[in-house]
Amino acid sequence: MATAQAAKPKRTIVVCGVPDGLLSDDVMADILMIHFQKGKNKGGDVEDVAYPTSTKGVAYVTFEDERDAENVLRKGDHCLEDKRLPVGYPLKVSSYGKSIFTCVTCILNLSPFGEKYHLESLVQDFKKKFPNLSFGPLQSNGLISVQGPFLAISALQKNILLNIKHSLSEQHVARNLKASDHRPGTRQANSGLSSELKNNFVRNESKEEGLTVALDTDTYLYMITFRDEFYQRILKECGVTSYAAEDGEVTTIYLKSGKTEPGSRPLRCAKDRVEGLLAELYGFLRKERLSHEMSNNSEKRRRERACEMLRSQYPNVLVLLYPTYIDIIGSSLDIYEFARQVNKMMGNVPREPWR
Repeated sequence: MATAQAAKPKRTIVVCGVPDGLLSDDVMADILMIHFQKGKNKGGDVEDVAYPTSTKGVAYVTFEDERDAENVLRKGDHCLEDKRLPVGYPLKVSSYGKSIFTCVTCILNLSPFGEKYHLESLVQDFKKKFPNLSFGPLQSNGLISVQGPFLAISALQKNILLNIKHSLSEQHVARNLKASDHRPGTRQANSGLSSELKNNFVRNESKEEGLTVALDTDTYLYMITFRDEFYQRILKECGVTSYAAEDGEVTTIYLKSGKTEPGSRPLRCAKDRVEGLLAELYGFLRKERLSHEMSNNSEKRRRERACEMLRSQYPNVLVLLYPTYIDIIGSSLDIYEFARQVNKMMGNVPREPWR
């Protein structure tokens, strides 16, 4: 039974960009099933479509044959078309097993890059560079919603940080060239970053590879809860300090050289070792979400109490309580058993952990 449980995610793909709220959930699941069974989409027999999921606009499609899942992923670009839909909707597909968290959503602020006409061109460039990400409409204030696999979101974030660093460096050079022509009251452009971050990017423009590590926020929370001693030892042995900035589902760790050993070598050392730790976590961590949807306050409290009671039995499971759901993070076996016990205590049939 455990082997069958482990095999199913290999036949499962993550679909991002599913239009939300246009049709009933059952109809949308039917449209998705038809799409991924068509030969022109490189699909095959679909065993199950999980929609809706805990993430808006995301569905899980499980094929009967692992090769069909591989063919769909190999095709890459998909457009969801059906007579029941007003237009075609681009879909992004990824392997379920590529990341601990299959799909994340973040809001990016592109206002530091200029006027909207320039930002539209920038967004088009991002779409070409990151085809597995789904971009929402660009708002007038420079904000844009991006959804997709975490590793792709992380790569996009790094690209944006480097672009901002380059822009700030150019401003720094321009200010030096005009140092003899300061005018009182001249208004500086606001890049959207704190002055501390601006200074870091400008002073360390040759060290950008060692400055930041982007990771899923839930992975960061797990790391500082269960592996913080090891993480702090990495920083100490490499002679660097760090601080983290959480931005929704993505957290960025900023690394800074210590006073005793300045330079880029300690930063590269710390970055490599932290990324090694994260690779280890990505290799075994999974997340299950227990929703409070359709639950009254009494049922919600019972579910939270059940999680609290099970903490001691599962010391390596991280439990995150939110107003509308509970996230449990740990190994596949641990969270499967944890969720099964919670549902048993609630009198419900347990859900499979990849749903």
